Amino acid sequence: MDTEAQHQERDRSSTTGPGDNPADPGAEEGSRSSLLSRLPGGRFTLGLGACMVLVLLFSAFVLQPFQIPSRSMEPELRVGDRILVNKLAYRFGGEPRRGDVVVFDGTEYFGDGDFVKRVVGTGGDRVVCCDAKGRLAVNGTVVDEPYLYPGDGASSVPFDVVVPTDRLFLLGDHRSDSSDSRDRLGSPGGGMLPVEQVLGRAEWVGWPFSRWSSVGHSGTLAQLPDRGRHG
Repeated sequence: MDTEAQHQERDRSSTTGPGDNPADPGAEEGSRSSLLSRLPGGRFTLGLGACMVLVLLFSAFVLQPFQIPSRSMEPELRVGDRILVNKLAYRFGGEPRRGDVVVFDGTEYFGDGDFVKRVVGTGGDRVVCCDAKGRLAVNGTVVDEPYLYPGDGASSVPFDVVVPTDRLFLLGDHRSDSSDSRDRLGSPGGGMLPVEQVLGRAEWVGWPFSRWSSVGHSGTLAQLPDRGRHG
Protein backbone atom coordinates (compact mmCIF):
# COMPACT_ATOMS: atom_id res chain seq x y z
CA MET A 1 0.00 0.00 0.00
CA ASP A 2 1.23 3.49 -0.79
CA THR A 3 1.71 5.08 2.66
CA GLU A 4 2.34 8.53 1.27
CA ALA A 5 -0.91 8.45 -0.65
CA GLN A 6 -2.79 7.50 2.56
CA HIS A 7 -1.46 10.53 4.43
CA GLN A 8 -2.37 12.84 1.58
CA GLU A 9 -5.93 11.45 1.46
CA ARG A 10 -6.38 12.05 5.19
CA ASP A 11 -5.11 15.62 4.84
CA ARG A 12 -7.58 16.34 2.05
CA SER A 13 -10.55 14.94 3.98
CA SER A 14 -9.73 16.90 7.12
CA THR A 15 -9.33 20.22 5.36
CA THR A 16 -12.31 22.52 5.89
CA GLY A 17 -13.06 25.98 4.64
CA PRO A 18 -14.00 29.06 6.66
CA GLY A 19 -17.37 28.64 8.33
CA ASP A 20 -17.35 24.79 8.14
CA ASN A 21 -15.89 24.36 11.64
CA PRO A 22 -18.53 25.01 14.40
CA ALA A 23 -15.81 26.52 16.56
CA ASP A 24 -14.75 28.91 13.84
CA PRO A 25 -15.17 32.55 15.07
CA GLY A 26 -16.32 33.55 11.62
CA ALA A 27 -19.19 31.08 11.78
CA GLU A 28 -20.33 32.36 15.21
CA GLU A 29 -20.24 35.95 14.00
CA GLY A 30 -22.24 34.96 10.96
CA SER A 31 -24.84 33.28 13.16
CA ARG A 32 -25.20 36.40 15.32
CA SER A 33 -25.46 38.61 12.26
CA SER A 34 -28.12 36.31 10.84
CA LEU A 35 -30.12 36.54 14.10
CA LEU A 36 -29.88 40.33 14.17
CA SER A 37 -30.94 40.54 10.53
CA ARG A 38 -34.11 38.56 11.32
CA LEU A 39 -34.92 40.73 14.36
CA PRO A 40 -36.97 43.84 13.45
CA GLY A 41 -34.87 46.85 14.33
CA GLY A 42 -31.74 44.76 14.74
CA ARG A 43 -29.32 45.89 17.44
CA PHE A 44 -31.59 48.74 18.54
CA THR A 45 -34.46 46.38 19.34
CA LEU A 46 -32.12 43.98 21.14
CA GLY A 47 -30.66 46.81 23.23
CA LEU A 48 -34.12 48.19 24.02
CA GLY A 49 -35.30 44.75 25.14
CA ALA A 50 -32.30 44.37 27.44
CA CYS A 51 -32.97 47.80 28.96
CA MET A 52 -36.63 46.91 29.58
CA VAL A 53 -35.63 43.70 31.37
CA LEU A 54 -33.24 45.66 33.60
CA VAL A 55 -35.93 48.25 34.38
CA LEU A 56 -38.44 45.54 35.28
CA LEU A 57 -35.95 43.81 37.57
CA PHE A 58 -35.03 47.13 39.20
CA SER A 59 -38.70 47.97 39.72
CA ALA A 60 -39.52 44.53 41.12
CA PHE A 61 -36.68 44.34 43.62
CA VAL A 62 -35.26 47.82 44.29
CA LEU A 63 -37.30 50.96 43.57
CA GLN A 64 -40.93 50.67 42.49
CA PRO A 65 -43.34 53.45 41.50
CA PHE A 66 -46.84 53.58 43.00
CA GLN A 67 -49.65 55.99 42.18
CA ILE A 68 -51.57 57.74 44.97
CA PRO A 69 -55.30 56.99 44.52
CA SER A 70 -56.89 58.94 47.39
CA ARG A 71 -56.61 62.03 49.60
CA SER A 72 -55.76 60.10 52.76
CA MET A 73 -52.11 61.23 52.83
CA GLU A 74 -52.62 64.91 52.02
CA PRO A 75 -51.05 67.39 52.12
CA GLU A 76 -47.74 65.57 51.52
CA LEU A 77 -49.10 63.12 48.94
CA ARG A 78 -51.82 64.14 46.49
CA VAL A 79 -54.12 62.16 44.22
CA GLY A 80 -52.21 61.22 41.07
CA ASP A 81 -48.74 61.61 42.59
CA ARG A 82 -46.34 58.83 41.70
CA ILE A 83 -44.11 57.92 44.59
CA LEU A 84 -40.91 55.88 44.45
CA VAL A 85 -40.85 53.11 47.03
CA ASN A 86 -37.61 51.65 48.35
CA LYS A 87 -38.23 47.89 48.44
CA LEU A 88 -34.85 47.17 50.03
CA ALA A 89 -35.48 49.42 53.06
CA TYR A 90 -36.53 46.53 55.29
CA ARG A 91 -34.99 43.56 53.49
CA PHE A 92 -31.73 43.18 55.42
CA GLY A 93 -32.73 43.31 59.06
CA GLY A 94 -34.26 46.79 59.04
CA GLU A 95 -37.81 47.33 60.29
CA PRO A 96 -40.36 50.11 59.79
CA ARG A 97 -39.92 52.95 62.28
CA ARG A 98 -42.38 55.47 63.64
CA GLY A 99 -42.81 58.27 61.14
CA ASP A 100 -42.01 56.16 58.07
CA VAL A 101 -44.48 56.40 55.19
CA VAL A 102 -44.91 52.83 53.96
CA VAL A 103 -46.68 51.01 51.14
CA PHE A 104 -48.20 47.69 52.16
CA ASP A 105 -50.40 44.86 50.96
CA GLY A 106 -53.63 45.35 52.85
CA THR A 107 -55.20 42.02 51.90
CA GLU A 108 -57.15 40.54 54.86
CA TYR A 109 -56.27 43.53 57.03
CA PHE A 110 -57.25 46.77 55.24
CA GLY A 111 -58.87 45.46 52.06
CA ASP A 112 -57.73 44.20 48.68
CA GLY A 113 -54.84 46.06 47.10
CA ASP A 114 -51.90 48.18 48.19
CA PHE A 115 -52.16 51.10 50.62
CA VAL A 116 -49.93 53.94 51.80
CA LYS A 117 -50.00 55.17 55.42
CA ARG A 118 -47.70 56.54 58.10
CA VAL A 119 -46.34 54.32 60.87
CA VAL A 120 -47.44 55.78 64.21
CA GLY A 121 -46.80 52.81 66.48
CA THR A 122 -44.55 49.74 66.30
CA GLY A 123 -44.46 46.57 68.40
CA GLY A 124 -44.78 47.35 72.12
CA ASP A 125 -45.87 50.99 71.72
CA ARG A 126 -48.88 52.36 73.54
CA VAL A 127 -50.69 54.87 71.30
CA VAL A 128 -53.32 57.10 72.89
CA CYS A 129 -55.60 59.78 71.50
CA CYS A 130 -56.43 62.32 72.42
CA ASP A 131 -55.30 64.69 75.18
CA ALA A 132 -57.15 67.90 76.16
CA LYS A 133 -55.60 69.67 73.17
CA GLY A 134 -56.53 66.92 70.73
CA ARG A 135 -53.00 65.55 70.40
CA LEU A 136 -51.62 62.06 69.99
CA ALA A 137 -49.32 60.46 72.58
CA VAL A 138 -46.95 57.53 72.11
CA ASN A 139 -45.59 55.83 75.25
CA GLY A 140 -46.73 58.81 77.30
CA THR A 141 -45.02 61.44 75.12
CA VAL A 142 -47.16 63.95 73.24
CA VAL A 143 -46.31 63.86 69.53
CA ASP A 144 -45.83 66.85 67.26
CA GLU A 145 -47.45 66.09 63.88
CA PRO A 146 -46.62 68.88 61.40
CA TYR A 147 -47.61 66.66 58.47
CA LEU A 148 -51.34 66.67 59.37
CA TYR A 149 -53.82 68.11 56.90
CA PRO A 150 -54.56 71.77 57.80
CA GLY A 151 -57.50 71.94 60.19
CA ASP A 152 -57.34 68.26 61.15
CA GLY A 153 -56.75 67.08 64.71
CA ALA A 154 -54.97 63.88 65.62
CA SER A 155 -58.25 61.96 65.50
CA SER A 156 -61.98 62.51 65.88
CA VAL A 157 -62.21 58.99 67.31
CA PRO A 158 -60.56 58.36 70.70
CA PHE A 159 -58.45 55.24 71.15
CA ASP A 160 -55.96 53.67 73.53
CA VAL A 161 -54.07 50.72 72.06
CA VAL A 162 -50.94 48.68 72.68
CA VAL A 163 -49.32 47.47 69.46
CA PRO A 164 -48.46 43.74 69.47
CA THR A 165 -44.97 42.52 68.60
CA ASP A 166 -44.21 42.54 64.85
CA ARG A 167 -47.27 44.67 64.12
CA LEU A 168 -47.79 48.29 63.07
CA PHE A 169 -50.39 50.94 63.93
CA LEU A 170 -50.92 53.05 60.79
CA LEU A 171 -52.67 56.38 60.23
CA GLY A 172 -53.21 58.63 57.23
CA ASP A 173 -52.04 62.26 57.41
CA HIS A 174 -55.46 63.51 56.32
CA ARG A 175 -57.14 62.08 59.42
CA SER A 176 -60.64 63.28 58.54
CA ASP A 177 -60.43 61.54 55.14
CA SER A 178 -58.45 58.40 55.93
CA SER A 179 -59.57 54.83 56.57
CA ASP A 180 -56.77 53.35 58.67
CA SER A 181 -56.00 51.38 61.85
CA ARG A 182 -58.56 53.39 63.84
CA ASP A 183 -61.41 52.00 61.74
CA ARG A 184 -60.44 48.39 62.38
CA LEU A 185 -59.86 48.33 66.12
CA GLY A 186 -62.76 45.91 66.64
CA SER A 187 -61.99 43.67 63.67
CA PRO A 188 -59.70 40.59 63.60
CA GLY A 189 -56.16 41.83 64.06
CA GLY A 190 -57.40 45.00 65.76
CA GLY A 191 -56.26 47.24 62.91
CA MET A 192 -52.64 46.24 63.48
CA LEU A 193 -50.76 45.31 60.32
CA PRO A 194 -48.13 42.52 60.35
CA VAL A 195 -44.71 43.92 59.47
CA GLU A 196 -44.36 41.23 56.80
CA GLN A 197 -47.13 42.89 54.77
CA VAL A 198 -45.01 46.01 54.18
CA LEU A 199 -43.70 46.27 50.62
CA GLY A 200 -41.33 49.17 51.17
CA ARG A 201 -40.76 52.74 52.35
CA ALA A 202 -41.87 55.74 50.29
CA GLU A 203 -38.78 57.82 49.54
CA TRP A 204 -39.67 60.42 46.89
CA VAL A 205 -42.49 61.96 44.94
CA GLY A 206 -41.22 61.26 41.43
CA TRP A 207 -44.08 62.64 39.33
CA PRO A 208 -45.17 65.25 38.44
CA PHE A 209 -41.68 66.75 38.22
CA SER A 210 -42.95 70.01 39.70
CA ARG A 211 -43.58 68.14 42.96
CA TRP A 212 -40.30 66.22 43.14
CA SER A 213 -39.45 65.95 46.84
CA SER A 214 -38.50 63.49 49.56
CA VAL A 215 -41.25 61.78 51.58
CA GLY A 216 -41.65 61.14 55.27
CA HIS A 217 -41.38 64.31 57.36
CA SER A 218 -42.01 62.57 60.66
CA GLY A 219 -42.16 65.33 63.26
CA THR A 220 -41.20 63.98 66.69
CA LEU A 221 -42.31 60.39 65.99
CA ALA A 222 -38.91 59.19 64.85
CA GLN A 223 -37.15 60.80 67.83
CA LEU A 224 -39.15 58.97 70.49
CA PRO A 225 -37.10 56.48 72.54
CA ASP A 226 -37.64 52.76 72.03
CA ARG A 227 -37.34 51.99 75.74
CA GLY A 228 -40.10 52.20 78.29
CA ARG A 229 -42.61 50.45 76.05
CA HIS A 230 -45.58 48.53 77.30
CA GLY A 231 -45.32 44.79 76.67
